[in-house]
Amino acid sequence: MSSKPERISRGATPALRVSFEFFPPKTAEMESALWESIQRLAPLGPHFVSVTYGAGGTTRERTHATVARLVRETTLKPAAHLTCVGATRAEINEVARAYHGAGVRHVVALRGDPPTGIDQPYIAHPQGYQSTPELITGLKAIGDFEVSVSAYPEKHPQSPTLLHDIDILKRKVDAGADRAITQFFFDNSVFYRYRDLAAAAGLTIPIVPGVVPVQNFKQTAGFARRTGASVPAWLAERFEGLENDPATRRLVAAAVCAEQVIDLIDHGVTDLHFYTMNKADLVFAICHLIGLRAQGAIEQAA
Repeated sequence: MSSKPERISRGATPALRVSFEFFPPKTAEMESALWESIQRLAPLGPHFVSVTYGAGGTTRERTHATVARLVRETTLKPAAHLTCVGATRAEINEVARAYHGAGVRHVVALRGDPPTGIDQPYIAHPQGYQSTPELITGLKAIGDFEVSVSAYPEKHPQSPTLLHDIDILKRKVDAGADRAITQFFFDNSVFYRYRDLAAAAGLTIPIVPGVVPVQNFKQTAGFARRTGASVPAWLAERFEGLENDPATRRLVAAAVCAEQVIDLIDHGVTDLHFYTMNKADLVFAICHLIGLRAQGAIEQAA
């Protein structure tokens, strides 16, 4: 395909599944906004919802509180993020057991980035898990966790080559990873290339594309640069001159993201992971455009 998606199709693949990522709130106001977003998106019947975990475990308590509330008050299936950064094996195992005790059976296992930034060298805790494969092995020994891991279609910023990244993913799979979720990208061709390389390496686990609706272009472009995701020139042109026009910017963002996900679906993708930024409207609109329909209000746990 070209780097720029060309069209929007109608309807949805019958087997299409979506998942949503949230981050734990820092304030009461942010908590209210988070749960409003969850209430808005839950009727779409996501396959799971994930909750992020700050660098060095800085959001440990808030992440746990959020996933525990999801288990307690809804029928959604939460996936709790867990990293290796800045903690001993015993501390990480304690967090994993707390998740399991709260009813969480899905963990997104990550090496994690240094608290000083993704561009800084990663130094494992001397008494901690040294890598994601080690963390996966530890999680599988603790309980019946489903484990998702990260993947980088344009390679991790600290990785020397894309093939090295594929090798890292293979080690995660060998350790027991059940699914890979990619860093977000805007040029679908990089995802298709990555998927082909993974298949050539004998990897058969689902590789789920991560999609981010552009809530704020300048902010998203800055984050993309820090995480190694490219920003195509055509995308910048779409948002040019809209810095002070949020209403039009949202319409353009919905159109751009819908084009991307329709192209992914047309190329055989059946699972999509949305980075929501704790905002529901754009994600809900895009899911509607690809044929997903709300099934009533959020179901409460029995």
